Amino acid sequence: MTRPVSTIPAPPRRSLGTWLLLTGIVALVVASFASLPLAWSAFFTAEAVTSAREFLEGFAPPETGPAFLQKTLGALGETLAMSALGTLLAAVLGLPLALAGAGRMGRVARAAVRLVLNVLRSIPELVWAAVLLVLAGLGPMAGTLALAAHTAGVLGRLFADALENVEPLAEQSLRTNGARPLAAFLYATLPQALPQMLSYTLYRWENNIRAAAVLGVVGAGGLGQMLKYHLSLFQMPSAATVVIAMLVLVALVDAVSYALRRALTR
Repeated sequence: MTRPVSTIPAPPRRSLGTWLLLTGIVALVVASFASLPLAWSAFFTAEAVTSAREFLEGFAPPETGPAFLQKTLGALGETLAMSALGTLLAAVLGLPLALAGAGRMGRVARAAVRLVLNVLRSIPELVWAAVLLVLAGLGPMAGTLALAAHTAGVLGRLFADALENVEPLAEQSLRTNGARPLAAFLYATLPQALPQMLSYTLYRWENNIRAAAVLGVVGAGGLGQMLKYHLSLFQMPSAATVVIAMLVLVALVDAVSYALRRALTR
């Protein structure tokens, strides 16, 4: 007895709005290429290749003096501390904002908090740092607060989405059996969303490592400030050592974050 051959169902029909959206995106991309004066051929001229080679040759060999390596290690630790503390502050601030942003405090609070989260994450870290440098002065304080402000907007939105996507049946069952709202949330909803929220936090920590290195360019401390200083003086070997330290730090944090995310999501 032969079994009937299963057929693949036909793909769902796309609505007119979907086709209009895709057409608009394609038109926007085409218009972007057409309107910008992108001189692609200039990258491949003999003069450009020669200039790039001479510039890169200036970085070799990197500075390896013990005193400079010790100074670089201190700046590396400062960058790591800025990213970790900024991410922690953002997570602590983002969680209560996420509760309101997920609609657990009413529609009005949801709309207001979503607006605040949009403002926080729409302002880049460099702009936050430039503003906070006026208040906190030069150094890692401004950089840490800039990372916290921007990341709070990102994590608050991601946390809110994670809470909204949790299956509400478990919390409703506890509430039906007499549990208080806070206890039902802590024992039913939060444990379901927590692994995803921790994964988001670790991923943003990876991003903040890179952002902390860049924030130093505006005087927020760390490796970025060292890089700006040595590049402005054309001390290319010293700048090469700082760049290598950035790469090593990012690689280490990526590896640690990946291992932690794997452990949390098993």
